[in-house]
Amino acid sequence: MKRTGISRRSFLTGLSATAATVTILPQSVFGANDKVNLACIGCGGKGDSDINDAVSRGANIVALCDANEGPVNGQAKRFPNARKFSDFRKLFDAMEKDIDAVTVSTPDHTHFPASMAAIMLGKHAFCQKPLVHTVWEARRIAQAAREKKVATQMGIQGHANDGARQLCEWIWGGAIGQVTEVHYCTNRPGGWWPQPVTRPTDTPPVPANLDWDCWLNAAPARPYHPCYLPAKWRGWWDFGCGALGDIGCHVMDAAFWALDFRVPESIEAEVSGLNPEGGPKWSIVTYQFPARGPLPPVKLKWYDGVSWDNKNGWEKEKGPPRPKELPPEQKLPGETYCLIYGDKGTILQDFYCGGPRVIPEAKMKEVQELKIPKTLPRAPRTPAPHMEEYLQACKGGPPAGANFEYAASLSEMEVLGNLTVRLGKKIEWDAKNMKVTNLPEANKYLRCEPRKGWEQYYTGADVPPQPEPQVGPPAK
Repeated sequence: MKRTGISRRSFLTGLSATAATVTILPQSVFGANDKVNLACIGCGGKGDSDINDAVSRGANIVALCDANEGPVNGQAKRFPNARKFSDFRKLFDAMEKDIDAVTVSTPDHTHFPASMAAIMLGKHAFCQKPLVHTVWEARRIAQAAREKKVATQMGIQGHANDGARQLCEWIWGGAIGQVTEVHYCTNRPGGWWPQPVTRPTDTPPVPANLDWDCWLNAAPARPYHPCYLPAKWRGWWDFGCGALGDIGCHVMDAAFWALDFRVPESIEAEVSGLNPEGGPKWSIVTYQFPARGPLPPVKLKWYDGVSWDNKNGWEKEKGPPRPKELPPEQKLPGETYCLIYGDKGTILQDFYCGGPRVIPEAKMKEVQELKIPKTLPRAPRTPAPHMEEYLQACKGGPPAGANFEYAASLSEMEVLGNLTVRLGKKIEWDAKNMKVTNLPEANKYLRCEPRKGWEQYYTGADVPPQPEPQVGPPAK
């Protein structure tokens, strides 16, 4: 296998962290028939599919928690023996000894405190993407998972696909030479949730089935309004991470894994207009990555919120240029995709890092003839391989692929992009000291101040620096 200079240790970072990050538990810890006793925080929407995935892989649902009583009651019909809660703090107070692990499938602003509540008690944690809301949270949650030696997984199912591993192997095997530029694009937000947003002035009553205080949790207090939920929270900076948080963790994953995009040196954004409350109508974010050992500098461009034309593709003024290698008759793979440009070829990949293709097809045939070996272990071939990885890790198996060590770095890259979207200015990033060096006012967005009553999840030792990319000769 040809190598581009990334060490084998870096190759496997996305597949597993060090063995020390997993606690090997005795069989007796788990429930009947060796099932993981699972508490589900967030029961509607994505929570429902995460519960389905967990049950399909053999988990035992023992607790249901959601600030909205409706989804909890709906799930309780399926799991009548599971206890119900609206506040995850009360869940852990009441059931600390009865649960082995959690799933966190909530709005973005709840990901960190709910996951940290579990980790601090030594419980395994599965959390939906993006893992965190700020850079500080990314550093802290990875640190806490290492210290507690718990099994973790972020909910990016594409990381368990063969396509993500195949893309890594192609790039490491020299299929497209040295990569110098990567483009990502998505039509979101668009019709998925409203952006830009304006804070409402009216104060309708809180629905009887909603615990508004628990829904807010650590976020700044504000009156309830239906413009925030369900799903609409993504467009508000206090609650969501916009399109970068929603889609970035999916479509950016494989190239991030293959090219070690952990430490950008600068980021800048072009946006439709600045808004202190939430994301813009569209944005174009440009990351500059320095050379990493023998790897050349890379420019990464992210496009979101642009119009999609089924015939012609992205709106020309704001979308990425159509790759010249793509024949006129060949369509792009839907409204979210990735383009990876090397000096010897281009890879086109879809939403969940599946189905990578070298373009044009003549070049694809050349790559197939190289017979680049499969050097990465494949995930289990099940209906929900990412959940299978997580539950097996909970039982002492290998670390899950998108464990928090990996996921925190991926999420950090995305929330840094949001920082420039909020400011509309270029930032220069000192990863080691977790500081924006050219724009001091940007540093206030690196960490949030939790609301009173939620501070316990935002304390702890000073967080460590983001690890430098692991480049150099293969580890022996």
